[in-house]
Amino acid sequence: MNEKILPRIQSPDDLKKLSIPQLESLAREIRERIIEQVSHSGGHLSSNLGVVELTLAIHYVFQAPSDCILWDVSHQSYTHKLITGRKEEFEKLREADGLSGFTSREESVYDVSSMGHSSVALSQALGLRAARDLMGQNHKIVAVMGDGSLTGGVAFEALNNAGLLKKDLILILNDNEHSISRNVGAMAKNLARLRVSRRYQSLKKMTTAFFRKFPKFGTWALRNIEKLKAMIKAALLPSLLFESFGFSYLGPIDGHDLKALIEVLSQAKNLSTPVVVHVATVKGKGYLPAEKDPVFFHSAPPFEVETGKPKWTPKKTFTDVVSETLADLGAKRKDFVCITAAMADGTGLKEFAHLYPERFFDVGIAEQHAISFAAGLSLGGLKPVVAIYSTFLQRGFDQLIHDICLQNLPAIFLIDRAGVVPGDGLTHQGVFDLSFLRIMPNLSILTPSSGRELKDMIYTAFMHSGPVAIRYPKSALPESDFSLMSYSGIPWGKGVCLREGGDAAILAWGPMVNEAQKVADILKADGLKVSVYNLRFLKPLDEELVLKAYHDSYLLITLEENLIYGGAGSAVLELLSQKGLQAGKVMLKGLRSVPRIGTREQLLRKAGLDSESIALEIKTRLERIRIGSYL
Repeated sequence: MNEKILPRIQSPDDLKKLSIPQLESLAREIRERIIEQVSHSGGHLSSNLGVVELTLAIHYVFQAPSDCILWDVSHQSYTHKLITGRKEEFEKLREADGLSGFTSREESVYDVSSMGHSSVALSQALGLRAARDLMGQNHKIVAVMGDGSLTGGVAFEALNNAGLLKKDLILILNDNEHSISRNVGAMAKNLARLRVSRRYQSLKKMTTAFFRKFPKFGTWALRNIEKLKAMIKAALLPSLLFESFGFSYLGPIDGHDLKALIEVLSQAKNLSTPVVVHVATVKGKGYLPAEKDPVFFHSAPPFEVETGKPKWTPKKTFTDVVSETLADLGAKRKDFVCITAAMADGTGLKEFAHLYPERFFDVGIAEQHAISFAAGLSLGGLKPVVAIYSTFLQRGFDQLIHDICLQNLPAIFLIDRAGVVPGDGLTHQGVFDLSFLRIMPNLSILTPSSGRELKDMIYTAFMHSGPVAIRYPKSALPESDFSLMSYSGIPWGKGVCLREGGDAAILAWGPMVNEAQKVADILKADGLKVSVYNLRFLKPLDEELVLKAYHDSYLLITLEENLIYGGAGSAVLELLSQKGLQAGKVMLKGLRSVPRIGTREQLLRKAGLDSESIALEIKTRLERIRIGSYL
C-alpha cells in the first residue's frame, strides 16, 4: 500500500518536493478528507471539491505567505487550510472554537484577509499591490475568484481601476458556472453583441447563401462552420473582455490538470502587467452526488457518504414558510414579483421560480442592483419581493435608503438568516439589521416569533403602501401550525401581551418571544410574576404597549437577537426619553459583540441570551431593586 502523502504536508513548501503524479495522489487524498469531514460537520462541499488541483498548483508556484493569496468567495478554501498547517484542526470545521469555513486572519498567516462576502478580493488585491509598491517590497498578489464572484459590481469597479493603474497582479478566475445557484446574466451571454452586429450578420448571410448552392457539401460545411464558430468565440471573447480592461489573458485552462495549471501560473507569475488566468473547473469534482447536484452540496448538511442523502430529515424552518407562502400567494395575486441575488434555494424562492418563472428574477451576486431593480419594478406598478440574507442586505445599504425608502416605494424585503447564524462565523452573522434598518425613513420592520406569524406578516405586508422589512432566523420553527388554508391580517404597528405579571415585564422581538416565555416559566417557580409582550413590530413601535409594560412593573427587560447598539432596546430608551421617563429600571438584553462559530444554542448561551441566563439576571436585578426599596 502506498504511503499517504497528506500527513507529510506541514506547509506549502512541502508541495514543491512532490512530482506531478504525487500531487495528483495528494489531490485524491484531500478530496477524500474533505468529503469525510463535511459529511460529519456540514459545509461547502461542491465548491471545495472543484478547486483541489487549482489550490495545489497555486501553492506549488507561489511562495505563501510572503506572496499574498486572496480567496473569493473564501468558502472554497478547505484545501488551502489543509496544506497550510491546519490538518489537525480540520476535524472541528465550523464548530465552536474550531476552524472557520472561510479564511480567517485569526487562524493563520496564510489567510491574508477574513473574507466571507463575495466579489471584493480584486479590490483588496489591488490595495495590497499598491501598498507593496509604497513599502518597497516585491512579492506577488494573487486573487482567486470563483462561484460567480466576478458577477458582483464591485469586481468590475476593481477591474476598471486595476487596468488603469497597470499593476502586476494576478486574477485567477475559477469558472465553474455557478454562484450558489447557476450563474445568470450578461457575463454568461456576452456573445450577443457580436451576433447582432451588421458586419457579422452580413457575412453570415453571404456564407450561408454560398454553401446552399451545394446541397450535399454545403449542409456538412455549414454544420461544421457552426461548431468552429462556437469554439473560436468561446476562446476569443473572454480574452477581449479582460483585455478591454487592460489585463493580459491566459486560458481557458483545465482546472483539474495539475501540469497545465503549474505551467500557466508560472507564466503569469513572470508577467509585469495585470493578468487573468481563466480556469475551468467542475463543481463537486470527484464525488458523484455533488457533481449531479452542486447546488444542494454547495452548503451541505451532514450526509451519508455512500448515498449523498442527509443524515436526518431537516425540520421545518422559517425559510420553508416563506417558500410555501409565496408559492400560494403567487396564484392569488398577479401583481408581485420575486427577486434573489443568486440565492433562490437558500431564500426559499425555488418553488416560486418553478411555478411563476416570468415573475421571478435572479440578478446574480449583485445585491445593490437587486434593490435598485426592485425600485424600478415598484415604480412600474408591481410589488417586488426581495428575499435576501441579513448579512448580504448590508451591501445594499445606500440603495435601500436612496432608491426605496426616500421614495416610500411599496416593496417587501424578506430578511433570512437574521440574528445569530450557526456554522458560518463572523462574516455571516445577521446581527446588524435591526440597527441599520431603524434609521431608514418610511420603512416598517416586522419580527415574527413563529411560522404562523411569519405567514400572516407576509400577507399583511402586501396590503401596506410603503416599504416593509420582515426579518427571521435560520432555525427550526418553534411549532408547525402554519397551514396555508387561510391568512390573518395583523393590526399594523400593534404588539400583544402574552402573559401578565407585576414584578417584571419582558418586551421581546422575533424568536426571543419564545425564550421570554421560558424565562417567565423559570421565574414563576421562584414566585416571581413576569409579563411577556410580543412586540411584533419594531417600526412602528407599539408605544402604548411599551409604556403600559413600563408602568406596570418594577423592571422592564428588552430582549432582541441583534446588537444592542441602535437596536430594539435603543428604540425603547428613545421613547422613554421622549416621554421624560427614567431609564434606570430598564435592562437591555441583546448581543454585545458579533458571534463567532457554533450552533444556534451555543451562540445564544455564550451571549447570555438563553432562558436560564436571562432568568438569573432578572432575578438578581429584582433582588437589588427590593433591597434598594427597603433602604
